[in-house]
Amino acid sequence: MNIPLQPYQQLLARYLKPQQTQVVLLATLLFVGIGLQLLNPQVIRYFIDTAETGGAQNALLLAALLYIGFSLAQRGLALWADYVAQNVGWRATNGLRHDLALHCLRLDMPFHKTHTPGELIERIDGDVTALANFFSQFSLHVLGNALLVVGLLAFIYREDWRAGLGLTLYALAMLLLLFGVQRFTAARWKSARQARAEMFGYLEERISGAEDIRAAGAEAYAVHRLLGLLRASLERGRAAFVTENLVFGLTNLFFVSGYAAGLALGVYLYSQGQASIGTAYLVVAYVGMLSTPLHRLREQVQDLQQATASIERVNELLTIQPHVTSGKSATRVARDLPPSTFHLPLSTGPLSVEFNQVSFAYDGDENVLHDVSFCLQAGRALGVLGRTGSGKTTLTRLLFRLYDPASGVIRLDDNDLRAASLSDVRSRVGMVTQDVQLFQATLRDNLTFFNPRLRDEQLERALKELSLWEWAVSLPDGLNTRLGAGGLGLSAGEAQLLAFTRVFLKDPGLVILDEASSRLDPATENLLERAIDRLFANRTALIIAHRLQTVQRANDILILDEGRVAEAGPRLALAHDPHSRFYGLLQTGLMEALA
Repeated sequence: MNIPLQPYQQLLARYLKPQQTQVVLLATLLFVGIGLQLLNPQVIRYFIDTAETGGAQNALLLAALLYIGFSLAQRGLALWADYVAQNVGWRATNGLRHDLALHCLRLDMPFHKTHTPGELIERIDGDVTALANFFSQFSLHVLGNALLVVGLLAFIYREDWRAGLGLTLYALAMLLLLFGVQRFTAARWKSARQARAEMFGYLEERISGAEDIRAAGAEAYAVHRLLGLLRASLERGRAAFVTENLVFGLTNLFFVSGYAAGLALGVYLYSQGQASIGTAYLVVAYVGMLSTPLHRLREQVQDLQQATASIERVNELLTIQPHVTSGKSATRVARDLPPSTFHLPLSTGPLSVEFNQVSFAYDGDENVLHDVSFCLQAGRALGVLGRTGSGKTTLTRLLFRLYDPASGVIRLDDNDLRAASLSDVRSRVGMVTQDVQLFQATLRDNLTFFNPRLRDEQLERALKELSLWEWAVSLPDGLNTRLGAGGLGLSAGEAQLLAFTRVFLKDPGLVILDEASSRLDPATENLLERAIDRLFANRTALIIAHRLQTVQRANDILILDEGRVAEAGPRLALAHDPHSRFYGLLQTGLMEALA
């Protein structure tokens, strides 16, 4: 069977090792259960031979009681083993889901731009669910039934070497058939799962954009595209099932042939006087029992076919590595950085920012930024202006290390940004955008990002300091008010109030406002203005905005034009210089000039 054993072994070792006690228990239950299965036919042979020779009634009664006891014990052990195996399987797959989800969250933005959330959900949940049987039933049925086959063959060899040889050849032919078909079906299962991932990705996008689709009257078009994806999923899934069912038909043919051969052999041995009727029964019973583990192995091969496709897709996802990494790994592309700069901690308090001849392009396209250089001193606020597409938001993405520059150096707190750990950067830089992500949870959880270490007292102090406490308690259930689907909907301004509190709780040294005040409603504008004042206190700020009022908070101004620095300097000096671009924007109105 063409199976890459190494990925299987790695997955089993990694996710079963934390459950060693349960795995040992499962193995014990399997061995004891196999022993009972092998002993029961021996008890029946003894019963038959004793009855035929007129043995004592007490011996027959003892044999009957042993048979019943062994049968009940074997069934009880099988039930216990199945429970343990399912528990092991789900614990292992939940661990794998956790690792996959964390891995996807750590991957770069280019990856997420080429893979839809629906596709990733199918990989993290659908592919991993297909592996539940691999982690549990693989050991329960494949290992257990393989041992049962070996035990059956050993007992039959003990009775008659010819029967043992014939049954060995039969078992080998069956296994070769089962495993030989796997390589044809694994590729089809992989294709079928990819089709399902594409379908879920399409559904996720269309459902999230349902409002725009209805507004454009594009429902029929969206459904038509969905039908095409459903047809592709059907065809690929059907091809996988048809190939799988070929195994079912062929193995059933082998089962019937083997059982017939076992009956013929038992009759022959008895008729030739080479075995008692009890021994003849034993041979037939063992031949019949052999079909059960082989049948279960065939079922496991079917699961293995699906698991192989899932393992390949899971490993493909895990082999994708982020280009933006922490500390030493990240500096492989910056060979000018000395080793002493690796993982430099960022200081507390306001952080300075410096761009030195920074250029950047998305995915190999033309540069969005061209040799951008500026310096923002700690504790000052920089207003960044420019037309749409001039590179303003790209600056913030580089500061957050969602991307690394193609050339040049970005320094935060006088340290090369690539030498700092990502956790340091993400904890010391806070950003508020015009699009705020709300989770289907309480206001408390949306403020804390589900961090249990943040207490209600801290939330209350933060909200009061931002003058937002009255707004929070005015909601129907205060901090317990549920937001999102099925809960309270917030206006754009209220969502930004929530985002400001998130950043304030984070206590960063650098605050980035990416057009965060562009969608204010009158009811929350005053609240937000007070929150901005408090948030900027004793922090460095970078403001990207079209609103004149927000830009007036800046100490310095930077104007970008097609990715280049067109103008930079102190705000007051530029505002009083009739020859500056900023002066012209103030005269014509910032919104109109930048539209």
